Amino acid sequence: MTHPPDLDGQPDAAAAPLRVQAVNRMPQGSRRFAWIGSALGLGLFIASIVFLWQVVSDLEWTELKAAFVQASAEQLWAAIGFVVISYALLTCYDALALKQLKLRVPYRTTALASFTSYAVSFNLGFPLLTGGTVRYWIYAPKGLRASRVASLTVIAGITFWLGMGLVLTWTLLSEGAAVTALTGIGLGLVKLIGVGVGAALVVYMVFVSLRRRSVTIQGWRLELPGFRLSLGQSLIGAAEVCAASAVLYVLLPAGHGIGFEAFLAIYVVAVMLGIASHAPGGLGVFEATMLIALSGLPREQVLGALLLFRICYYFLPFIVALALLGAYEITRRLKALRSVLEPEEPLA
Repeated sequence: MTHPPDLDGQPDAAAAPLRVQAVNRMPQGSRRFAWIGSALGLGLFIASIVFLWQVVSDLEWTELKAAFVQASAEQLWAAIGFVVISYALLTCYDALALKQLKLRVPYRTTALASFTSYAVSFNLGFPLLTGGTVRYWIYAPKGLRASRVASLTVIAGITFWLGMGLVLTWTLLSEGAAVTALTGIGLGLVKLIGVGVGAALVVYMVFVSLRRRSVTIQGWRLELPGFRLSLGQSLIGAAEVCAASAVLYVLLPAGHGIGFEAFLAIYVVAVMLGIASHAPGGLGVFEATMLIALSGLPREQVLGALLLFRICYYFLPFIVALALLGAYEITRRLKALRSVLEPEEPLA
Protein backbone atom coordinates (compact mmCIF):
# COMPACT_ATOMS: atom_id res chain seq x y z
CA MET A 1 0.00 0.00 0.00
CA THR A 2 1.33 3.45 -0.93
CA HIS A 3 1.31 5.92 1.96
CA PRO A 4 0.46 9.61 1.48
CA PRO A 5 3.54 11.82 1.15
CA ASP A 6 5.10 13.34 4.22
CA LEU A 7 5.80 17.07 4.64
CA ASP A 8 8.93 16.87 2.57
CA GLY A 9 7.09 15.13 -0.28
CA GLN A 10 8.56 11.70 0.53
CA PRO A 11 6.57 8.72 1.76
CA ASP A 12 7.06 8.04 5.46
CA ALA A 13 8.68 4.69 4.74
CA ALA A 14 11.33 6.37 2.63
CA ALA A 15 11.72 9.37 4.87
CA ALA A 16 12.38 7.41 8.06
CA PRO A 17 15.89 6.19 7.07
CA LEU A 18 16.76 9.72 6.01
CA ARG A 19 15.79 11.02 9.43
CA VAL A 20 17.87 8.35 11.17
CA GLN A 21 20.85 9.23 9.00
CA ALA A 22 20.32 12.95 9.72
CA VAL A 23 20.36 12.27 13.46
CA ASN A 24 23.57 10.23 13.12
CA ARG A 25 25.16 13.06 11.10
CA MET A 26 24.26 15.71 13.67
CA PRO A 27 27.32 17.92 14.12
CA GLN A 28 29.27 17.41 17.33
CA GLY A 29 28.89 21.13 18.09
CA SER A 30 25.09 20.86 18.00
CA ARG A 31 25.18 18.01 20.50
CA ARG A 32 27.53 20.04 22.72
CA PHE A 33 25.20 23.04 22.67
CA ALA A 34 22.24 20.79 23.51
CA TRP A 35 24.08 19.48 26.57
CA ILE A 36 25.07 23.00 27.59
CA GLY A 37 21.45 24.16 27.33
CA SER A 38 20.25 21.23 29.42
CA ALA A 39 22.93 21.88 32.03
CA LEU A 40 22.03 25.58 32.26
CA GLY A 41 18.36 24.70 32.61
CA LEU A 42 19.13 22.22 35.39
CA GLY A 43 21.33 24.81 37.13
CA LEU A 44 18.55 27.39 36.91
CA PHE A 45 16.07 24.92 38.39
CA ILE A 46 18.38 23.98 41.28
CA ALA A 47 19.15 27.64 42.06
CA SER A 48 15.45 28.43 42.10
CA ILE A 49 14.68 25.53 44.43
CA VAL A 50 17.41 26.70 46.82
CA PHE A 51 15.98 30.22 46.77
CA LEU A 52 12.45 28.95 47.37
CA TRP A 53 13.68 26.79 50.25
CA GLN A 54 15.24 29.85 51.87
CA VAL A 55 12.01 31.79 51.38
CA VAL A 56 9.87 29.01 52.82
CA SER A 57 12.22 28.60 55.78
CA ASP A 58 11.62 32.23 56.76
CA LEU A 59 7.85 32.13 56.31
CA GLU A 60 5.28 32.12 59.04
CA TRP A 61 2.98 29.29 58.02
CA THR A 62 -0.01 30.79 59.80
CA GLU A 63 0.44 33.97 57.76
CA LEU A 64 0.82 31.97 54.55
CA LYS A 65 -2.35 30.03 55.32
CA ALA A 66 -4.19 33.27 56.01
CA ALA A 67 -2.96 34.80 52.73
CA PHE A 68 -3.99 31.65 50.87
CA VAL A 69 -7.56 31.59 52.19
CA GLN A 70 -8.14 35.35 52.18
CA ALA A 71 -8.70 35.51 48.44
CA SER A 72 -12.19 36.85 47.89
CA ALA A 73 -14.88 35.14 45.85
CA GLU A 74 -14.59 37.94 43.28
CA GLN A 75 -10.87 37.25 42.87
CA LEU A 76 -11.41 33.52 42.47
CA TRP A 77 -14.22 33.89 39.93
CA ALA A 78 -12.19 36.45 37.98
CA ALA A 79 -9.23 34.07 37.96
CA ILE A 80 -11.39 31.17 36.73
CA GLY A 81 -12.83 33.43 34.02
CA PHE A 82 -9.38 34.32 32.73
CA VAL A 83 -8.38 30.63 32.84
CA VAL A 84 -11.33 29.85 30.56
CA ILE A 85 -10.38 32.69 28.20
CA SER A 86 -6.74 31.60 28.11
CA TYR A 87 -7.49 27.96 27.29
CA ALA A 88 -10.11 29.02 24.74
CA LEU A 89 -7.44 31.10 22.99
CA LEU A 90 -5.08 28.13 23.14
CA THR A 91 -7.51 26.20 20.95
CA CYS A 92 -6.90 28.88 18.32
CA TYR A 93 -3.23 27.81 18.27
CA ASP A 94 -4.28 24.45 16.85
CA ALA A 95 -6.88 26.03 14.57
CA LEU A 96 -4.24 28.30 12.98
CA ALA A 97 -1.83 25.38 12.62
CA LEU A 98 -4.50 23.30 10.89
CA LYS A 99 -5.16 26.22 8.54
CA GLN A 100 -1.46 26.40 7.68
CA LEU A 101 -1.38 22.63 7.01
CA LYS A 102 -4.58 22.91 4.92
CA LEU A 103 -6.35 20.32 7.05
CA ARG A 104 -10.03 20.38 7.92
CA VAL A 105 -10.94 19.11 11.37
CA PRO A 106 -14.18 19.87 13.28
CA TYR A 107 -13.64 22.56 15.90
CA ARG A 108 -14.93 20.31 18.70
CA THR A 109 -12.09 17.90 17.92
CA THR A 110 -9.59 20.77 17.70
CA ALA A 111 -10.77 22.19 21.01
CA LEU A 112 -10.56 18.80 22.76
CA ALA A 113 -7.10 18.04 21.38
CA SER A 114 -5.73 21.49 22.15
CA PHE A 115 -7.18 21.85 25.65
CA THR A 116 -6.20 18.38 26.83
CA SER A 117 -2.72 18.49 25.28
CA TYR A 118 -1.87 21.81 26.91
CA ALA A 119 -3.40 20.89 30.27
CA VAL A 120 -1.38 17.66 30.32
CA SER A 121 1.91 19.09 29.01
CA PHE A 122 1.76 22.12 31.35
CA ASN A 123 1.73 19.73 34.31
CA LEU A 124 3.94 16.89 33.09
CA GLY A 125 6.46 18.93 31.07
CA PHE A 126 8.17 17.83 27.81
CA PRO A 127 5.43 19.44 25.66
CA LEU A 128 6.60 18.02 22.34
CA LEU A 129 6.31 14.51 23.78
CA THR A 130 3.34 14.73 26.13
CA GLY A 131 1.33 17.32 24.19
CA GLY A 132 2.14 15.66 20.87
CA THR A 133 1.07 12.26 22.17
CA VAL A 134 -2.29 13.56 23.39
CA ARG A 135 -2.85 15.39 20.10
CA TYR A 136 -2.05 12.27 18.07
CA TRP A 137 -4.43 10.21 20.23
CA ILE A 138 -7.30 12.55 19.30
CA TYR A 139 -6.35 13.63 15.78
CA ALA A 140 -5.35 10.20 14.43
CA PRO A 141 -8.96 8.91 14.11
CA LYS A 142 -9.64 12.03 11.99
CA GLY A 143 -7.00 10.95 9.48
CA LEU A 144 -3.98 12.97 10.68
CA ARG A 145 -0.72 11.06 10.55
CA ALA A 146 2.08 11.43 13.08
CA SER A 147 4.10 13.74 10.82
CA ARG A 148 1.16 16.13 10.51
CA VAL A 149 0.54 16.14 14.24
CA ALA A 150 4.21 16.89 14.81
CA SER A 151 4.02 19.81 12.37
CA LEU A 152 0.88 21.07 14.06
CA THR A 153 2.58 20.98 17.46
CA VAL A 154 5.58 22.96 16.18
CA ILE A 155 3.42 25.59 14.47
CA ALA A 156 1.38 26.00 17.66
CA GLY A 157 4.67 26.53 19.50
CA ILE A 158 5.59 29.27 17.04
CA THR A 159 2.28 30.99 17.86
CA PHE A 160 3.20 30.94 21.54
CA TRP A 161 6.64 32.46 21.01
CA LEU A 162 5.39 35.13 18.62
CA GLY A 163 2.79 36.15 21.19
CA MET A 164 5.36 36.22 23.98
CA GLY A 165 7.71 38.33 21.88
CA LEU A 166 5.00 40.81 20.96
CA VAL A 167 3.90 41.21 24.59
CA LEU A 168 7.46 41.58 25.84
CA THR A 169 8.26 44.24 23.24
CA TRP A 170 5.11 46.21 24.05
CA THR A 171 5.52 46.09 27.83
CA LEU A 172 9.24 46.83 27.97
CA LEU A 173 8.97 49.81 25.63
CA SER A 174 5.75 51.25 27.07
CA GLU A 175 6.35 50.53 30.77
CA GLY A 176 10.14 50.49 30.97
CA ALA A 177 10.29 52.79 34.01
CA ALA A 178 7.79 50.67 35.94
CA VAL A 179 9.68 47.48 35.06
CA THR A 180 12.91 49.13 36.23
CA ALA A 181 11.30 50.10 39.53
CA LEU A 182 10.12 46.54 40.08
CA THR A 183 13.27 44.68 39.04
CA GLY A 184 16.10 47.13 39.63
CA ILE A 185 17.34 46.59 36.06
CA GLY A 186 18.56 49.77 34.37
CA LEU A 187 16.07 51.56 32.14
CA GLY A 188 18.53 51.56 29.23
CA LEU A 189 18.91 47.78 29.38
CA VAL A 190 15.13 47.30 29.64
CA LYS A 191 14.59 49.45 26.53
CA LEU A 192 17.43 47.68 24.71
CA ILE A 193 15.88 44.27 25.36
CA GLY A 194 12.51 45.55 24.17
CA VAL A 195 14.03 46.93 20.97
CA GLY A 196 15.99 43.70 20.41
CA VAL A 197 12.95 41.46 20.79
CA GLY A 198 10.90 43.79 18.58
CA ALA A 199 13.61 43.79 15.92
CA ALA A 200 13.68 39.97 15.96
CA LEU A 201 9.91 39.91 15.41
CA VAL A 202 10.18 42.34 12.48
CA VAL A 203 12.96 40.28 10.90
CA TYR A 204 10.87 37.12 11.21
CA MET A 205 7.83 38.81 9.68
CA VAL A 206 9.90 40.10 6.76
CA PHE A 207 11.50 36.66 6.40
CA VAL A 208 8.16 34.85 6.01
CA SER A 209 6.52 37.56 3.90
CA LEU A 210 8.99 37.71 1.02
CA ARG A 211 8.25 34.20 -0.25
CA ARG A 212 7.22 30.79 1.01
CA ARG A 213 9.72 29.76 3.65
CA SER A 214 10.52 26.40 5.18
CA VAL A 215 12.93 24.96 7.71
CA THR A 216 14.49 21.52 7.67
CA ILE A 217 15.34 19.83 10.96
CA GLN A 218 17.07 16.44 10.85
CA GLY A 219 15.58 15.62 7.47
CA TRP A 220 12.08 16.81 8.41
CA ARG A 221 10.77 19.77 6.41
CA LEU A 222 8.26 22.28 7.79
CA GLU A 223 6.76 25.10 5.74
CA LEU A 224 6.38 28.25 7.86
CA PRO A 225 3.16 30.30 7.88
CA GLY A 226 3.18 33.41 5.68
CA PHE A 227 2.87 37.01 6.81
CA ARG A 228 -0.91 37.16 7.30
CA LEU A 229 -1.08 33.93 9.27
CA SER A 230 2.04 34.87 11.28
CA LEU A 231 0.43 38.20 12.16
CA GLY A 232 -2.65 36.31 13.33
CA GLN A 233 -0.42 34.01 15.37
CA SER A 234 1.22 37.01 17.05
CA LEU A 235 -2.09 38.62 17.99
CA ILE A 236 -3.72 35.40 19.23
CA GLY A 237 -0.58 34.46 21.13
CA ALA A 238 -0.36 37.91 22.74
CA ALA A 239 -4.02 37.80 23.77
CA GLU A 240 -3.54 34.36 25.34
CA VAL A 241 -0.46 35.49 27.28
CA CYS A 242 -2.40 38.50 28.59
CA ALA A 243 -5.28 36.28 29.72
CA ALA A 244 -2.95 33.79 31.43
CA SER A 245 -1.07 36.55 33.26
CA ALA A 246 -4.36 38.11 34.34
CA VAL A 247 -5.14 34.93 36.29
CA LEU A 248 -2.24 35.66 38.64
CA TYR A 249 -2.69 39.41 38.53
CA VAL A 250 -6.24 39.29 39.93
CA LEU A 251 -5.07 36.96 42.71
CA LEU A 252 -2.40 39.38 44.00
CA PRO A 253 -3.15 41.09 47.32
CA ALA A 254 -5.37 44.16 47.07
CA GLY A 255 -3.68 47.53 46.95
CA HIS A 256 -0.42 46.26 45.43
CA GLY A 257 -0.21 49.31 43.14
CA ILE A 258 1.42 47.44 40.23
CA GLY A 259 0.21 48.30 36.74
CA PHE A 260 -0.88 45.40 34.55
CA GLU A 261 1.57 46.20 31.73
CA ALA A 262 4.57 46.21 34.09
CA PHE A 263 3.35 43.01 35.73
CA LEU A 264 2.91 41.47 32.29
CA ALA A 265 6.58 42.02 31.46
CA ILE A 266 7.64 40.30 34.68
CA TYR A 267 5.25 37.44 34.01
CA VAL A 268 6.61 36.84 30.50
CA VAL A 269 10.21 36.78 31.75
CA ALA A 270 9.24 34.37 34.56
CA VAL A 271 7.52 32.06 32.06
CA MET A 272 10.54 32.13 29.74
CA LEU A 273 12.91 31.25 32.59
CA GLY A 274 10.56 28.47 33.63
CA ILE A 275 10.64 27.05 30.10
CA ALA A 276 14.44 27.28 30.04
CA SER A 277 14.58 25.21 33.24
CA HIS A 278 12.66 22.35 31.57
CA ALA A 279 10.69 21.95 34.82
CA PRO A 280 7.01 21.02 34.32
CA GLY A 281 5.10 24.31 34.18
CA GLY A 282 8.30 26.13 35.16
CA LEU A 283 7.68 24.86 38.70
CA GLY A 284 10.01 26.54 41.17
CA VAL A 285 11.69 28.82 38.65
CA PHE A 286 8.51 30.73 37.84
CA GLU A 287 7.68 31.22 41.53
CA ALA A 288 11.22 32.28 42.41
CA THR A 289 11.28 34.87 39.61
CA MET A 290 7.91 36.33 40.62
CA LEU A 291 8.92 36.48 44.30
CA ILE A 292 12.12 38.33 43.45
CA ALA A 293 10.37 40.76 41.11
CA LEU A 294 7.54 41.39 43.59
CA SER A 295 9.81 41.62 46.63
CA GLY A 296 8.14 44.91 47.59
CA LEU A 297 4.95 43.01 48.49
CA PRO A 298 4.46 40.72 51.52
CA ARG A 299 6.03 37.38 50.65
CA GLU A 300 3.31 35.34 52.32
CA GLN A 301 0.60 37.03 50.28
CA VAL A 302 2.50 36.71 47.00
CA LEU A 303 3.26 33.05 47.68
CA GLY A 304 -0.39 32.46 48.52
CA ALA A 305 -1.40 34.05 45.20
CA LEU A 306 1.14 31.87 43.37
CA LEU A 307 -0.26 28.72 44.99
CA LEU A 308 -3.79 29.70 43.99
CA PHE A 309 -2.53 30.42 40.48
CA ARG A 310 -1.07 26.90 40.28
CA ILE A 311 -4.38 25.41 41.36
CA CYS A 312 -6.53 27.52 39.03
CA TYR A 313 -4.37 27.47 35.91
CA TYR A 314 -2.62 24.10 36.14
CA PHE A 315 -4.27 21.65 38.53
CA LEU A 316 -7.98 22.21 37.80
CA PRO A 317 -7.60 22.13 33.97
CA PHE A 318 -5.45 18.99 34.37
CA ILE A 319 -8.25 17.24 36.28
CA VAL A 320 -10.82 18.34 33.69
CA ALA A 321 -8.53 17.20 30.85
CA LEU A 322 -8.10 13.73 32.39
CA ALA A 323 -11.88 13.43 32.76
CA LEU A 324 -12.41 14.50 29.13
CA LEU A 325 -9.78 12.07 27.87
CA GLY A 326 -11.38 9.26 29.85
CA ALA A 327 -14.83 10.10 28.49
CA TYR A 328 -13.42 10.38 24.95
CA GLU A 329 -11.81 6.95 25.14
CA ILE A 330 -14.92 5.32 26.62
CA THR A 331 -17.09 6.87 23.90
CA ARG A 332 -14.68 5.75 21.20
CA ARG A 333 -14.62 2.17 22.52
CA LEU A 334 -18.41 2.06 22.78
CA LYS A 335 -18.77 3.23 19.17
CA ALA A 336 -16.30 0.57 18.03
CA LEU A 337 -18.17 -2.10 20.00
CA ARG A 338 -21.52 -0.96 18.61
CA SER A 339 -20.22 -1.17 15.05
CA VAL A 340 -19.11 -4.75 15.69
CA LEU A 341 -22.36 -5.84 17.33
CA GLU A 342 -24.69 -4.24 14.76
CA PRO A 343 -25.97 -6.89 12.32
CA GLU A 344 -24.96 -6.47 8.72
CA GLU A 345 -27.69 -5.47 6.30
CA PRO A 346 -28.83 -8.39 4.15
CA LEU A 347 -27.84 -8.29 0.53
CA ALA A 348 -30.64 -7.29 -1.84
